[in-house]
Amino acid sequence: MDRLAAMLAFVRVAEAGSFTAVADQMNVARSAVTRQIAALETHLGVKLMARSTRRLSLTSAGATYLEQCREILDRIDSAEGDLAGEGQTLRGTIRTTVPLSLGLLHLTPLILEFAREHPDIHIDLDLNDRRVNLIEEGMDLALRITEHLPDTTVARRLTACRFVVVASPDYLRQHGEPQHPDELVNHACLAYSLAARSTWVFLIDGEQRQFDITGQLTANNGNVLLEASLRGMGIAYQPTFMVADEIRDGSLVPILRAFRTPRMDMCAVFPGNRFVPRRVRTFVDFLATRLGPEPYWDRELVLE
Repeated sequence: MDRLAAMLAFVRVAEAGSFTAVADQMNVARSAVTRQIAALETHLGVKLMARSTRRLSLTSAGATYLEQCREILDRIDSAEGDLAGEGQTLRGTIRTTVPLSLGLLHLTPLILEFAREHPDIHIDLDLNDRRVNLIEEGMDLALRITEHLPDTTVARRLTACRFVVVASPDYLRQHGEPQHPDELVNHACLAYSLAARSTWVFLIDGEQRQFDITGQLTANNGNVLLEASLRGMGIAYQPTFMVADEIRDGSLVPILRAFRTPRMDMCAVFPGNRFVPRRVRTFVDFLATRLGPEPYWDRELVLE
């Protein structure tokens, strides 16, 4: 038995709560993962997991051993990382999920640059706007845009993310320009269906206020809303990484500039309680450096 491989399989199964999910992640048969855990239990002389047809849970010994395994694997990874200055090559797979539009517009070139610099790294990239369960789907990290993260979330801020309200010159000629968020209810607004709110939020007198919107189109992807706003179909509430170029070339006009939108951050979010391999830490460091505290797409973009 390869004890370290078995320990890693045990940690993954404990975190995912499923032999099948881990087998899929490792591209092996479920029986292979089951045999690894069984061999580990035989070696230790204790049951680590209680199995049933409906659920999998850790025994008390398993819960204790899980934390010890995490610490051991983390120390091994750190020890290998200490040798990086002596020419050690990064190896392994990085499984990451990023929002579709952000990935296509800005992150894909950075990810490909990282891949070129580290040819022994395999990157499994999931472009998806849905909120992925990192543990259940075996992801190493997610890039998310958020205003607040729960205190229990393990995350690192990468860069700022600003939102702006925009419309095409043609729309504004036909329908006029709203001067206050209260007037949005009388305009065609293009709604993002995966947002936590069905309203748009502005900071007024230092407080967040929500304003109702109505409109013909709701979509779960920012590119669709961008295209609709360019065609004069309505007003959009978009992150600047989506519309900075259109604002610069005049095809979209920022409006309601006297009313600030909440500041959000782009963060790398990690699975809770899982050790973070050096290859993943290096990847996140690379993205943070390339993006900068204030992202490059916002440079010289005047919105106020």
